[in-house]
Amino acid sequence: MKRAVVTGASQGIGKAVARRLGDDGWEVINLDLRPPAGETGIPWVKADLADALQLESTLADILSSGPVTGLVNNAGIGISSLLEETADEDFDRQVAINMRAPMICARAVVAGMRNGGFGRIVNISSRAHLGKTHRTAYSGSKGAILSMGRTWALELARDGITVNTIAPGPIRTELFERINPPDMPRTREIIDSVPVGRLGEPEDIANAVSFFMGEAAGFVTGQTLYVCGGITLARGGN
Repeated sequence: MKRAVVTGASQGIGKAVARRLGDDGWEVINLDLRPPAGETGIPWVKADLADALQLESTLADILSSGPVTGLVNNAGIGISSLLEETADEDFDRQVAINMRAPMICARAVVAGMRNGGFGRIVNISSRAHLGKTHRTAYSGSKGAILSMGRTWALELARDGITVNTIAPGPIRTELFERINPPDMPRTREIIDSVPVGRLGEPEDIANAVSFFMGEAAGFVTGQTLYVCGGITLARGGN
């Protein structure tokens, strides 16, 4: 049985990814600080991704029952602020969750992948890595996970392990709708700026993850896929 860890799978994109991988035949573990709302049928393991020592211990517990051959580094946080208003503690927390935690997770699972001659790592970055106002730490850390993934791809390619990155555009998640209520003019502006004329759905990202995680994607590694409805072409980093 293929076993995958998906970080931040209690809601939003991560929840859709975990559900899709389950449909694809993966045994999925949700690594998240908060439990999912409602029954998902996917085991939840509590972990504070900002706490390196706790995360390492939690991963060791998971690996004690067998190797993990799939990893989706999905969890992330974004704290909005202009450069001169960015607090050190906010910067450090975003780097810890968005950049350090994915490295810790990948570092923990690669030995089992290497031993089995098969592994899939998918990192969830963001279109914001191209540049976005009020996102110094977020865009920087999301750019870092993309760059780290390219390095891992080179280091692990001979072991049957692929590493790829997805950079979503605006996706209709609980967090997005909380920040951008459907009846707000700003929300309409965002939707109108997407060339395909709609927001992305979590399932759009899950579909892309499903491809990268499959055996048929064994010749694809070190790549970044923008699942953004064309907004990256239309707006660049704006």
